[in-house]
Amino acid sequence: MNAHEERILAQSARGLAAWLAPRQWLAVAVLTLCGVAAFALAPGTTLPAPPSTTTIRALPLPELLPLEVGAAPRYRREGRVQRGDTIGSVLARLDVDDPAALAFLTHDPTARPLYQLRPGRSLRVETDTDGTLFELRFVTGNGDLLTIARAGDKLSATAVAAPVDVRWSMAAGEIRSSLFAAADAAGLPDAVTLQLADVFAADIDFFKDLQRGDRFAVVYETRYIDGEAVGAGRIVAAEFDNRGKTHQAFLFRDVDGSEGYYGTDGTALRRAFLRSPMEFSRITSGFSSARFHPILQTWRAHRGVDYAAPIGTPVRATGNGTVAFAGQQGGYGNVVILQHSGGFSTVYAHLSRFAPRLRTGARVTQGDVIAYVGQTGWATGPHLHYEFRVAGVQRDPLTIAALPGGEPLPAARRGAFATRIEPATAQLALARRFVGASFATVE
Repeated sequence: MNAHEERILAQSARGLAAWLAPRQWLAVAVLTLCGVAAFALAPGTTLPAPPSTTTIRALPLPELLPLEVGAAPRYRREGRVQRGDTIGSVLARLDVDDPAALAFLTHDPTARPLYQLRPGRSLRVETDTDGTLFELRFVTGNGDLLTIARAGDKLSATAVAAPVDVRWSMAAGEIRSSLFAAADAAGLPDAVTLQLADVFAADIDFFKDLQRGDRFAVVYETRYIDGEAVGAGRIVAAEFDNRGKTHQAFLFRDVDGSEGYYGTDGTALRRAFLRSPMEFSRITSGFSSARFHPILQTWRAHRGVDYAAPIGTPVRATGNGTVAFAGQQGGYGNVVILQHSGGFSTVYAHLSRFAPRLRTGARVTQGDVIAYVGQTGWATGPHLHYEFRVAGVQRDPLTIAALPGGEPLPAARRGAFATRIEPATAQLALARRFVGASFATVE
Protein backbone atom coordinates (compact mmCIF):
# COMPACT_ATOMS: atom_id res chain seq x y z
CA MET A 1 0.00 0.00 0.00
CA ASN A 2 1.45 3.44 -1.04
CA ALA A 3 1.17 6.78 0.77
CA HIS A 4 -1.69 7.97 -1.45
CA GLU A 5 -3.82 4.89 -0.64
CA GLU A 6 -3.10 5.28 3.10
CA ARG A 7 -4.36 8.90 2.97
CA ILE A 8 -7.57 7.78 1.24
CA LEU A 9 -8.20 5.12 3.93
CA ALA A 10 -7.53 7.64 6.71
CA GLN A 11 -9.96 10.16 5.18
CA SER A 12 -12.61 7.46 4.78
CA ALA A 13 -12.23 6.44 8.43
CA ARG A 14 -12.56 10.05 9.60
CA GLY A 15 -15.67 10.49 7.42
CA LEU A 16 -17.27 7.35 8.86
CA ALA A 17 -16.57 8.53 12.41
CA ALA A 18 -18.12 11.93 11.64
CA TRP A 19 -21.24 10.26 10.26
CA LEU A 20 -21.67 8.08 13.37
CA ALA A 21 -20.87 10.79 15.94
CA PRO A 22 -24.26 12.61 16.08
CA ARG A 23 -26.21 9.40 16.18
CA GLN A 24 -26.82 7.96 19.67
CA TRP A 25 -28.00 4.55 18.63
CA LEU A 26 -26.36 1.38 17.54
CA ALA A 27 -27.85 -1.17 15.18
CA VAL A 28 -26.46 -4.56 14.43
CA ALA A 29 -27.86 -6.62 11.60
CA VAL A 30 -27.22 -10.32 11.33
CA LEU A 31 -27.89 -12.06 8.04
CA THR A 32 -28.73 -15.72 8.29
CA LEU A 33 -30.21 -18.33 6.02
CA CYS A 34 -33.54 -17.67 7.69
CA GLY A 35 -33.61 -13.89 7.19
CA VAL A 36 -32.45 -10.75 8.97
CA ALA A 37 -32.43 -10.07 12.70
CA ALA A 38 -31.76 -6.58 14.14
CA PHE A 39 -30.75 -5.61 17.66
CA ALA A 40 -30.49 -2.02 18.99
CA LEU A 41 -29.59 -0.15 22.17
CA ALA A 42 -31.61 2.93 23.06
CA PRO A 43 -29.76 6.20 23.82
CA GLY A 44 -28.23 6.17 27.30
CA THR A 45 -28.76 2.40 27.74
CA THR A 46 -25.95 0.50 29.47
CA LEU A 47 -25.52 -3.22 29.83
CA PRO A 48 -24.91 -4.56 33.34
CA ALA A 49 -21.31 -5.56 33.88
CA PRO A 50 -20.76 -9.32 33.97
CA PRO A 51 -19.96 -10.72 37.41
CA SER A 52 -16.24 -10.83 38.08
CA THR A 53 -13.99 -12.05 40.82
CA THR A 54 -10.55 -10.69 41.61
CA THR A 55 -8.21 -13.39 42.81
CA ILE A 56 -4.61 -12.70 43.77
CA ARG A 57 -2.12 -15.54 43.86
CA ALA A 58 1.59 -15.46 44.61
CA LEU A 59 3.51 -17.09 41.76
CA PRO A 60 7.08 -18.35 42.21
CA LEU A 61 9.61 -16.50 40.06
CA PRO A 62 12.33 -18.43 38.24
CA GLU A 63 15.88 -17.96 39.41
CA LEU A 64 17.81 -15.67 37.07
CA LEU A 65 21.49 -16.44 36.63
CA PRO A 66 24.00 -13.88 35.37
CA LEU A 67 25.32 -14.46 31.85
CA GLU A 68 29.07 -14.93 31.68
CA VAL A 69 30.87 -12.24 29.72
CA GLY A 70 31.92 -13.57 26.33
CA ALA A 71 30.02 -16.83 26.78
CA ALA A 72 28.44 -18.38 23.70
CA PRO A 73 24.64 -18.11 23.70
CA ARG A 74 22.73 -21.16 24.87
CA TYR A 75 19.12 -22.07 24.32
CA ARG A 76 16.76 -23.90 26.61
CA ARG A 77 13.87 -25.80 25.14
CA GLU A 78 11.18 -28.04 26.55
CA GLY A 79 9.08 -30.61 24.76
CA ARG A 80 6.57 -33.30 25.65
CA VAL A 81 6.87 -36.92 24.72
CA GLN A 82 4.38 -37.95 22.05
CA ARG A 83 3.01 -41.39 21.32
CA GLY A 84 5.57 -43.42 19.37
CA ASP A 85 8.47 -41.14 20.30
CA THR A 86 12.01 -42.36 20.87
CA ILE A 87 14.67 -40.40 22.68
CA GLY A 88 16.22 -39.66 19.29
CA SER A 89 13.01 -38.23 17.84
CA VAL A 90 12.38 -36.07 20.92
CA LEU A 91 15.90 -34.63 20.83
CA ALA A 92 15.64 -33.96 17.10
CA ARG A 93 12.40 -32.07 17.68
CA LEU A 94 14.22 -29.97 20.28
CA ASP A 95 16.99 -29.12 17.75
CA VAL A 96 19.63 -31.27 19.42
CA ASP A 97 22.26 -32.30 16.88
CA ASP A 98 24.86 -34.16 18.93
CA PRO A 99 25.77 -37.75 17.86
CA ALA A 100 28.20 -38.07 20.76
CA ALA A 101 25.48 -37.25 23.28
CA LEU A 102 23.06 -39.71 21.67
CA ALA A 103 25.71 -42.43 21.84
CA PHE A 104 26.29 -41.63 25.51
CA LEU A 105 22.56 -41.87 26.29
CA THR A 106 22.44 -45.22 24.50
CA HIS A 107 25.18 -46.83 26.58
CA ASP A 108 25.10 -45.16 30.00
CA PRO A 109 23.01 -47.29 32.44
CA THR A 110 21.94 -44.26 34.49
CA ALA A 111 20.27 -42.80 31.38
CA ARG A 112 18.20 -45.95 30.81
CA PRO A 113 14.88 -44.30 31.90
CA LEU A 114 15.10 -42.18 28.72
CA TYR A 115 14.26 -45.34 26.79
CA GLN A 116 11.05 -45.87 28.74
CA LEU A 117 9.33 -42.65 27.71
CA ARG A 118 5.67 -42.19 28.50
CA PRO A 119 3.51 -39.83 26.41
CA GLY A 120 2.88 -36.53 28.15
CA ARG A 121 6.11 -36.41 30.15
CA SER A 122 8.31 -33.37 29.54
CA LEU A 123 11.99 -33.23 28.72
CA ARG A 124 14.20 -30.12 28.90
CA VAL A 125 17.45 -29.50 27.09
CA GLU A 126 20.07 -26.79 26.89
CA THR A 127 22.06 -26.43 23.64
CA ASP A 128 24.21 -23.98 21.78
CA THR A 129 23.51 -22.62 18.30
CA ASP A 130 25.06 -25.75 16.71
CA GLY A 131 22.75 -28.12 18.63
CA THR A 132 25.42 -29.42 21.01
CA LEU A 133 23.79 -30.80 24.15
CA PHE A 134 25.00 -29.19 27.37
CA GLU A 135 22.24 -30.32 29.74
CA LEU A 136 19.18 -32.56 29.77
CA ARG A 137 16.67 -32.81 32.61
CA PHE A 138 13.98 -35.47 32.88
CA VAL A 139 11.73 -36.65 35.71
CA THR A 140 11.70 -40.46 35.71
CA GLY A 141 8.73 -42.67 36.47
CA ASN A 142 9.86 -43.28 40.05
CA GLY A 143 10.19 -39.57 40.80
CA ASP A 144 13.95 -39.17 40.34
CA LEU A 145 15.39 -36.16 38.54
CA LEU A 146 17.72 -37.43 35.81
CA THR A 147 20.31 -34.89 34.69
CA ILE A 148 22.71 -35.25 31.78
CA ALA A 149 25.45 -32.60 31.97
CA ARG A 150 28.44 -31.74 29.80
CA ALA A 151 31.78 -30.62 31.23
CA GLY A 152 34.16 -29.93 28.38
CA ASP A 153 34.04 -32.96 26.11
CA LYS A 154 32.69 -35.32 28.76
CA LEU A 155 29.09 -36.13 29.59
CA SER A 156 27.85 -37.45 32.91
CA ALA A 157 24.48 -38.74 34.12
CA THR A 158 23.08 -38.43 37.65
CA ALA A 159 19.72 -39.43 39.08
CA VAL A 160 18.70 -38.13 42.48
CA ALA A 161 15.49 -38.01 44.45
CA ALA A 162 14.19 -34.60 43.47
CA PRO A 163 12.65 -32.22 46.01
CA VAL A 164 8.88 -32.23 45.72
CA ASP A 165 6.98 -28.97 45.55
CA VAL A 166 3.40 -29.34 46.81
CA ARG A 167 0.78 -26.96 45.50
CA TRP A 168 -2.96 -26.82 45.96
CA SER A 169 -5.32 -27.49 43.07
CA MET A 170 -9.07 -27.00 43.01
CA ALA A 171 -11.95 -28.51 41.10
CA ALA A 172 -15.74 -28.44 41.28
CA GLY A 173 -18.42 -30.41 39.49
CA GLU A 174 -22.06 -31.37 39.28
CA ILE A 175 -23.46 -34.89 39.07
CA ARG A 176 -25.19 -35.51 35.73
CA SER A 177 -24.81 -39.26 35.38
CA SER A 178 -22.10 -40.55 37.73
CA LEU A 179 -19.43 -39.32 40.11
CA PHE A 180 -16.60 -40.33 37.79
CA ALA A 181 -18.18 -38.62 34.78
CA ALA A 182 -18.60 -35.39 36.74
CA ALA A 183 -15.07 -35.65 38.11
CA ASP A 184 -13.62 -36.19 34.63
CA ALA A 185 -15.53 -33.16 33.34
CA ALA A 186 -14.04 -31.09 36.18
CA GLY A 187 -10.50 -32.34 35.50
CA LEU A 188 -10.26 -34.19 38.80
CA PRO A 189 -7.67 -37.02 38.83
CA ASP A 190 -9.09 -40.51 39.40
CA ALA A 191 -6.98 -40.93 42.56
CA VAL A 192 -8.61 -37.83 44.05
CA THR A 193 -12.09 -38.99 43.01
CA LEU A 194 -11.54 -42.24 44.91
CA GLN A 195 -10.37 -40.24 47.94
CA LEU A 196 -13.47 -38.07 47.71
CA ALA A 197 -15.72 -41.13 47.87
CA ASP A 198 -13.66 -42.51 50.76
CA VAL A 199 -13.70 -39.26 52.77
CA PHE A 200 -17.51 -39.10 52.72
CA ALA A 201 -18.08 -42.87 52.79
CA ALA A 202 -19.55 -42.74 56.31
CA ASP A 203 -22.16 -40.11 55.36
CA ILE A 204 -22.94 -40.81 51.70
CA ASP A 205 -23.67 -44.17 50.12
CA PHE A 206 -22.16 -43.68 46.68
CA PHE A 207 -24.01 -46.77 45.41
CA LYS A 208 -27.52 -45.44 45.91
CA ASP A 209 -27.50 -41.93 47.44
CA LEU A 210 -26.21 -39.90 44.48
CA GLN A 211 -28.73 -38.01 42.39
CA ARG A 212 -28.63 -35.64 39.45
CA GLY A 213 -27.79 -32.12 40.56
CA ASP A 214 -25.58 -33.08 43.51
CA ARG A 215 -22.46 -30.90 43.59
CA PHE A 216 -18.94 -31.18 44.94
CA ALA A 217 -15.90 -28.95 45.37
CA VAL A 218 -12.41 -30.21 46.19
CA VAL A 219 -9.08 -28.68 47.20
CA TYR A 220 -6.27 -31.22 46.83
CA GLU A 221 -2.50 -31.44 46.75
CA THR A 222 -0.58 -31.72 43.49
CA ARG A 223 3.08 -32.75 43.60
CA TYR A 224 5.57 -31.05 41.30
CA ILE A 225 9.16 -31.98 40.53
CA ASP A 226 11.27 -29.49 38.62
CA GLY A 227 8.11 -27.62 37.67
CA GLU A 228 6.33 -30.70 36.28
CA ALA A 229 3.20 -32.16 37.85
CA VAL A 230 3.97 -35.76 38.83
CA GLY A 231 0.85 -36.80 40.72
CA ALA A 232 -1.96 -35.90 43.06
CA GLY A 233 -1.64 -36.01 46.83
CA ARG A 234 -4.18 -35.87 49.63
CA ILE A 235 -7.47 -34.01 49.64
CA VAL A 236 -7.05 -30.87 51.77
CA ALA A 237 -10.71 -29.83 51.89
CA ALA A 238 -13.89 -31.09 50.25
CA GLU A 239 -17.57 -30.29 50.13
CA PHE A 240 -20.38 -32.49 48.81
CA ASP A 241 -23.99 -31.36 48.41
CA ASN A 242 -26.04 -34.55 48.43
CA ARG A 243 -29.84 -34.57 48.36
CA GLY A 244 -30.00 -31.04 49.75
CA LYS A 245 -27.57 -31.65 52.60
CA THR A 246 -24.03 -30.21 52.60
CA HIS A 247 -21.14 -32.29 53.93
CA GLN A 248 -17.71 -30.75 54.51
CA ALA A 249 -14.35 -32.31 55.34
CA PHE A 250 -10.98 -30.79 56.22
CA LEU A 251 -7.64 -32.57 56.54
CA PHE A 252 -5.90 -31.89 59.87
CA ARG A 253 -2.27 -32.91 60.29
CA ASP A 254 -1.33 -32.71 63.96
CA VAL A 255 2.12 -32.01 65.37
CA ASP A 256 2.56 -35.69 66.31
CA GLY A 257 2.19 -36.74 62.66
CA SER A 258 -1.36 -38.08 62.99
CA GLU A 259 -3.94 -36.91 60.49
CA GLY A 260 -7.62 -37.25 59.80
CA TYR A 261 -10.65 -35.60 58.25
CA TYR A 262 -13.00 -33.52 60.38
CA GLY A 263 -16.00 -31.27 60.00
CA THR A 264 -15.73 -27.56 60.79
CA ASP A 265 -16.71 -28.27 64.41
CA GLY A 266 -13.99 -30.92 64.86
CA THR A 267 -16.32 -33.88 64.43
CA ALA A 268 -14.51 -36.89 62.95
CA LEU A 269 -15.72 -37.89 59.50
CA ARG A 270 -14.10 -41.27 59.76
CA ARG A 271 -16.71 -43.37 61.53
CA ALA A 272 -15.94 -46.63 63.24
CA PHE A 273 -17.30 -48.47 60.16
CA LEU A 274 -17.47 -47.68 56.46
CA ARG A 275 -20.78 -47.94 54.67
CA SER A 276 -19.42 -50.44 52.17
CA PRO A 277 -16.50 -52.90 51.90
CA MET A 278 -15.83 -51.79 48.31
CA GLU A 279 -15.28 -48.37 46.82
CA PHE A 280 -17.68 -48.78 43.87
CA SER A 281 -19.97 -51.67 43.11
CA ARG A 282 -23.62 -52.65 42.67
CA ILE A 283 -25.95 -54.25 45.22
CA THR A 284 -27.57 -57.36 43.76
CA SER A 285 -29.22 -58.72 46.88
CA GLY A 286 -30.05 -56.89 50.09
CA PHE A 287 -30.70 -57.95 53.67
CA SER A 288 -33.94 -59.94 53.77
CA SER A 289 -35.85 -62.37 55.95
CA ALA A 290 -37.06 -64.27 52.88
CA ARG A 291 -35.18 -64.64 49.60
CA PHE A 292 -35.33 -67.39 47.00
CA HIS A 293 -31.91 -69.05 47.12
CA PRO A 294 -30.60 -69.54 43.55
CA ILE A 295 -28.70 -72.75 44.41
CA LEU A 296 -30.84 -74.41 47.10
CA GLN A 297 -34.03 -73.44 45.21
CA THR A 298 -35.84 -72.66 48.49
CA TRP A 299 -36.93 -69.53 50.32
CA ARG A 300 -34.39 -68.63 52.98
CA ALA A 301 -33.36 -65.58 54.96
CA HIS A 302 -30.51 -63.57 53.48
CA ARG A 303 -28.67 -62.05 56.43
CA GLY A 304 -26.22 -59.93 54.47
CA VAL A 305 -25.71 -57.73 51.43
CA ASP A 306 -24.35 -58.97 48.10
CA TYR A 307 -22.20 -56.68 45.96
CA ALA A 308 -21.61 -57.60 42.31
CA ALA A 309 -18.06 -56.99 41.13
CA PRO A 310 -15.52 -58.63 38.81
CA ILE A 311 -13.26 -61.34 40.21
CA GLY A 312 -10.18 -59.72 41.72
CA THR A 313 -11.86 -56.51 42.86
CA PRO A 314 -10.25 -55.41 46.17
CA VAL A 315 -12.28 -55.88 49.35
CA ARG A 316 -11.49 -53.56 52.25
CA ALA A 317 -12.02 -53.84 55.98
CA THR A 318 -14.91 -51.64 57.04
CA GLY A 319 -13.43 -51.05 60.50
CA ASN A 320 -10.36 -51.54 62.66
CA GLY A 321 -10.18 -55.05 64.04
CA THR A 322 -8.50 -58.43 64.34
CA VAL A 323 -8.72 -61.33 61.90
CA ALA A 324 -10.81 -63.93 63.72
CA PHE A 325 -10.87 -66.36 60.76
CA ALA A 326 -9.40 -66.52 57.25
CA GLY A 327 -10.00 -69.70 55.25
CA GLN A 328 -12.72 -71.91 53.77
CA GLN A 329 -16.06 -72.29 55.50
CA GLY A 330 -18.89 -74.23 53.84
CA GLY A 331 -21.20 -72.18 51.61
CA TYR A 332 -19.21 -69.03 52.33
CA GLY A 333 -16.26 -70.42 50.38
CA ASN A 334 -13.16 -68.39 51.10
CA VAL A 335 -14.16 -66.10 53.94
CA VAL A 336 -12.63 -63.51 56.26
CA ILE A 337 -14.22 -62.73 59.64
CA LEU A 338 -13.04 -59.65 61.50
CA GLN A 339 -13.65 -59.03 65.19
CA HIS A 340 -14.10 -55.39 66.19
CA SER A 341 -14.34 -53.73 69.58
CA GLY A 342 -17.75 -53.24 71.18
CA GLY A 343 -19.09 -56.68 70.22
CA PHE A 344 -19.13 -55.96 66.46
CA SER A 345 -17.89 -58.35 63.78
CA THR A 346 -17.94 -58.36 59.96
CA VAL A 347 -17.94 -61.20 57.41
CA TYR A 348 -16.55 -61.13 53.82
CA ALA A 349 -17.43 -64.25 51.79
CA HIS A 350 -17.02 -65.94 48.36
CA LEU A 351 -13.50 -64.50 48.02
CA SER A 352 -11.08 -65.54 45.30
CA ARG A 353 -7.98 -65.01 47.45
CA PHE A 354 -6.73 -63.28 50.58
CA ALA A 355 -4.43 -60.29 50.85
CA PRO A 356 -0.74 -61.15 51.39
CA ARG A 357 0.24 -61.71 55.02
CA LEU A 358 -3.40 -61.87 56.15
CA ARG A 359 -3.44 -64.38 59.01
CA THR A 360 -5.68 -65.21 61.94
CA GLY A 361 -4.86 -62.84 64.77
CA ALA A 362 -3.47 -60.12 62.48
CA ARG A 363 -4.52 -56.52 63.11
CA VAL A 364 -6.19 -54.63 60.26
CA THR A 365 -7.04 -50.97 59.87
CA GLN A 366 -10.20 -49.55 58.38
CA GLY A 367 -9.79 -49.33 54.60
CA ASP A 368 -7.05 -51.99 54.40
CA VAL A 369 -7.44 -54.42 51.49
CA ILE A 370 -8.02 -57.80 53.12
CA ALA A 371 -9.10 -59.94 50.15
CA TYR A 372 -10.44 -59.99 46.59
CA VAL A 373 -13.85 -60.72 45.10
CA GLY A 374 -14.40 -64.26 43.86
CA GLN A 375 -17.01 -66.97 43.25
CA THR A 376 -16.14 -69.62 45.82
CA GLY A 377 -18.67 -71.55 47.91
CA TRP A 378 -22.37 -71.27 47.11
CA ALA A 379 -22.17 -68.51 44.50
CA THR A 380 -23.72 -68.41 41.04
CA GLY A 381 -21.57 -65.49 39.92
CA PRO A 382 -18.69 -63.32 41.09
CA HIS A 383 -19.75 -61.15 44.04
CA LEU A 384 -19.00 -60.32 47.66
CA HIS A 385 -21.32 -61.39 50.45
CA TYR A 386 -20.96 -58.96 53.37
CA GLU A 387 -22.43 -59.36 56.86
CA PHE A 388 -22.47 -57.00 59.80
CA ARG A 389 -22.99 -58.65 63.20
CA VAL A 390 -23.78 -57.18 66.61
CA ALA A 391 -23.11 -59.62 69.46
CA GLY A 392 -23.12 -62.42 66.89
CA VAL A 393 -26.49 -61.46 65.35
CA GLN A 394 -26.62 -60.31 61.72
CA ARG A 395 -27.94 -56.77 61.20
CA ASP A 396 -28.59 -54.83 58.00
CA PRO A 397 -25.40 -52.77 57.41
CA LEU A 398 -27.29 -50.33 55.15
CA THR A 399 -29.86 -49.30 57.74
CA ILE A 400 -28.39 -49.91 61.19
CA ALA A 401 -28.08 -46.64 63.09
CA ALA A 402 -26.51 -47.69 66.38
CA LEU A 403 -22.94 -47.47 65.19
CA PRO A 404 -20.13 -45.83 67.14
CA GLY A 405 -18.74 -42.59 65.74
CA GLY A 406 -15.12 -41.63 65.31
CA GLU A 407 -13.15 -39.81 67.98
CA PRO A 408 -13.61 -36.02 67.68
CA LEU A 409 -10.70 -33.63 67.96
CA PRO A 410 -9.69 -32.97 71.57
CA ALA A 411 -10.82 -29.59 72.86
CA ALA A 412 -7.18 -28.54 73.24
CA ARG A 413 -6.62 -28.94 69.48
CA ARG A 414 -9.76 -27.15 68.24
CA GLY A 415 -8.07 -23.74 68.11
CA ALA A 416 -5.14 -25.02 66.05
CA PHE A 417 -7.58 -26.85 63.78
CA ALA A 418 -9.65 -23.70 63.16
CA THR A 419 -6.51 -21.74 62.29
CA ARG A 420 -5.10 -24.42 59.99
CA ILE A 421 -8.25 -24.81 57.89
CA GLU A 422 -8.78 -21.08 57.22
CA PRO A 423 -6.78 -21.06 53.91
CA ALA A 424 -8.47 -24.27 52.76
CA THR A 425 -11.90 -22.85 53.63
CA ALA A 426 -11.22 -19.81 51.43
CA GLN A 427 -10.01 -21.99 48.54
CA LEU A 428 -13.05 -24.24 48.88
CA ALA A 429 -15.38 -21.23 48.72
CA LEU A 430 -13.65 -20.11 45.52
CA ALA A 431 -13.87 -23.55 43.91
CA ARG A 432 -17.55 -23.79 44.81
CA ARG A 433 -18.34 -20.80 42.57
CA PHE A 434 -16.95 -22.39 39.44
CA VAL A 435 -18.60 -25.74 38.92
CA GLY A 436 -16.97 -27.62 36.08
CA ALA A 437 -13.70 -25.65 36.19
CA SER A 438 -10.33 -26.70 37.59
CA PHE A 439 -7.65 -24.46 39.04
CA ALA A 440 -4.11 -24.61 40.33
CA THR A 441 -2.68 -22.50 43.13
CA VAL A 442 0.63 -22.23 44.93
CA GLU A 443 0.71 -23.21 48.58
